[in-house]
Amino acid sequence: MAVLVTGGAGYIGSHMVLDLLDAGETVVVLDDLSTGFRGAVPAGVTLIEGDFGDEALVTRLVEQHGIDAIAHFAAKIVVPESVSDPLGYYLNNTAKARNLIAVAVATGVRHFIFSSTAAVYGNVGSDAVSEDTPLAPVSPYGRSKLMVEWMLADTAVAHDLRYVVLRYFNVAGADPQGRAGQSTRDATHLIKVAVQAALGRRAGLNIFGNDYPTPDGTCLRDYIQVSDLVRAHIDALRYLRAGGEPLTCNCGYAKGFSVREVVDVVKTVSGVDFPVTMSPRRPGDPAAIVARNDLVRERLGWQPQHDDLHAIVAQALAWERRLHNQEP
Repeated sequence: MAVLVTGGAGYIGSHMVLDLLDAGETVVVLDDLSTGFRGAVPAGVTLIEGDFGDEALVTRLVEQHGIDAIAHFAAKIVVPESVSDPLGYYLNNTAKARNLIAVAVATGVRHFIFSSTAAVYGNVGSDAVSEDTPLAPVSPYGRSKLMVEWMLADTAVAHDLRYVVLRYFNVAGADPQGRAGQSTRDATHLIKVAVQAALGRRAGLNIFGNDYPTPDGTCLRDYIQVSDLVRAHIDALRYLRAGGEPLTCNCGYAKGFSVREVVDVVKTVSGVDFPVTMSPRRPGDPAAIVARNDLVRERLGWQPQHDDLHAIVAQALAWERRLHNQEP
């Protein structure tokens, strides 16, 4: 048995590969390297450079490597970009995911883990959201992910496919052992941008909107450490192999931090008072979104180990410093 990890050379996917290897699993990575990095894939792991929407290619990989589970991480993830390029997002995130699911059905792969997003909820106010909160995404990114959730649900009724959908909140930090981290230089994740500003890799940081209906006027988010998030995927794989039924879970810590609070923590951890500029709101950004995580704990047995914003920032800072030191 082997696990196919699409997007396994990217930020979250590369952490998944490490945890699968730690668990003794055989891993095959499929990544087009448009945003991923060949060096993020550990030595000895099969890396195929290609498109996860290529049905012939994925079919060949399943048959050659005895794939019994697919963990699907490959996606476009920038909310404002999805507003300006909706068709690109619907092609990559939705249409190609349909092809991947079709291959799973045709080849008898019964276990599918899908990276979804809290963006499927839309503008929900300051109350923590549960999985049965009405879904009303406000961006093409959120809609593109929700469509895949629908496809999985419908496919599981018609075919012998079982899945777990994990709705990510804001992912941050790096592997505590220093083996992986967020390496995309122009990534838009707040903590990534803030630690770059602290190290002088950016001139400063923009806060997009300070007039939201939140305690300090800036957006409120639930930040989950990347290794804790990946652990939920390992738990999901175990659950599916034990015969678990289709399941959709939030992945967050059930508490939120505002943009201002995060910036203040980065300044404290780094010891650098970098410039901060106020800018207008970005299209597609909800005011606040915080997870309820009862279901992932109860059904998958998930136990987070890195729920500390200062530690998450320190991990991100250490990884960014490492990238900086590697550059000419």
